[in-house]
Amino acid sequence: MRIALAAGDGIGPEIMAATLKLFAAAGVNSLVEFVPVEMGQEIFARGNTRGMTDEAIRVVEDLGVLFKGPMATPTGGGGKSINVTARKMWSAYANYRHFRTLPGVVTPYSKAGINLDFSIVRENIEDTYGGIEHRLTNDVVIAKRIITAPGCDEVLRFAFETAKRLGIDTVHCSHKANIMKMTDGLFLERFRTMAAEYPSIAAPDVIVDALCMNLVMKPQQYKMVVLTNLQGDIVSDLAAGLVGGLGFAPSANIGRNIAIFEAVHGTAPDIAGKGIANPTALLLSGLMMLRHIGLEKQGATIENALLVALEDGAHTGDFGDRTQPTLNTDAFIKEIIARLGKEPHTVKPAPAGKTDRITCVPPPKPESAMMMRTITGVKKEIAGVDVYVEAIHPAADTAVQMERICAASPFNITLISCRGMQVWPRGSAFTECVDYWRVRFELRDSRSATQSDAIALLSRITESNLVSEYELLRTFDGARGWTLAQGQ
Repeated sequence: MRIALAAGDGIGPEIMAATLKLFAAAGVNSLVEFVPVEMGQEIFARGNTRGMTDEAIRVVEDLGVLFKGPMATPTGGGGKSINVTARKMWSAYANYRHFRTLPGVVTPYSKAGINLDFSIVRENIEDTYGGIEHRLTNDVVIAKRIITAPGCDEVLRFAFETAKRLGIDTVHCSHKANIMKMTDGLFLERFRTMAAEYPSIAAPDVIVDALCMNLVMKPQQYKMVVLTNLQGDIVSDLAAGLVGGLGFAPSANIGRNIAIFEAVHGTAPDIAGKGIANPTALLLSGLMMLRHIGLEKQGATIENALLVALEDGAHTGDFGDRTQPTLNTDAFIKEIIARLGKEPHTVKPAPAGKTDRITCVPPPKPESAMMMRTITGVKKEIAGVDVYVEAIHPAADTAVQMERICAASPFNITLISCRGMQVWPRGSAFTECVDYWRVRFELRDSRSATQSDAIALLSRITESNLVSEYELLRTFDGARGWTLAQGQ
């Protein structure tokens, strides 16, 4: 099998070379050919804002698997994170990260005799990571948070299928649906729907702030947690801290067509070129990749050799027993190679797996971007419109003006809010406001309306107000498709 290879920036080339040396010693290279592709800092420096060449994109799409080292995101300029771009462009919708206590990696939990072993599954495409942001007034910028039913279903099915394959009997859904009732609410609703298909797996949920507290106080109560993108990003780094840091936390990004395996720690430019970096996170990510393509036995052999080396005190300068000699990158890998075929005795050996040959067959390249639909056959009706205007006068004055403007329309003004808090018709003088008002109009009595009616109202409002955006209010099978304001 051919696999695209991007060594990365900073310490990336060093730890990638060390990892491939170990793979070769374990017989992986007789079954896998690594194909170098151009990605990273040098490509950004050429003015390519994607950070990857067209040829690199073609190779990854042809091969279906990318193994990559850490990559730097440019400071300033137009270049965005390669990590985020790659995951989104290739729809690698599920970020899977496994956290476990490793021998020789001292943490507060290992000192207490608590061995951790759990996973975080993070949705990788949607949420605020769409990066859709606008400045609307002098003082206000906004970001759009996008959560879709198909996007939820993809990552949730991955979580349940992975739990089923690994024998995990509990999957927690973590969310903030008590506050974000529609976006996180949809994620939680789809989780419960999906859970019904896996009756042998317990499916509790936990609010994300409570999860963070619980992970610090008693992390061993979790086996797998699935979250939305931003919350999952934060929680997965918190989880890495529980087992020693990002240097010990592997990462896989799995999609329908393409999978990316990477080290998610930094590029450590301060030690780049010195040959002293810790390759463990990249190595563990590579073991995820080997298992993904079918080389389960080879993955187990390498993992067990790593565990034995750690048991014996092998360590780089960033961790380990200081009474034992500190090893550089190459010497650390040689210690692992010397223990190939051995099994650890202080921790459970890695399961041997069933296969030692390539079983991964990349699907045919799609002809065009796929349209996904989950919820269909819904009756939708327009019930009103939210109009966002820039204003610095009191809400009551805005209300008088809007009542006059909407008098001849099917709509009546029902609410003005600022920063999500109702300020009219009821409000408090203690509520501090900014120059960004949401004015809500809803249908009068039992009238009906079209989008043209809403646009006509919007046009009249723009004659005397600056409108930065508007949102139709619609019902879906009779259920309200919008939230109330705080205080409403």
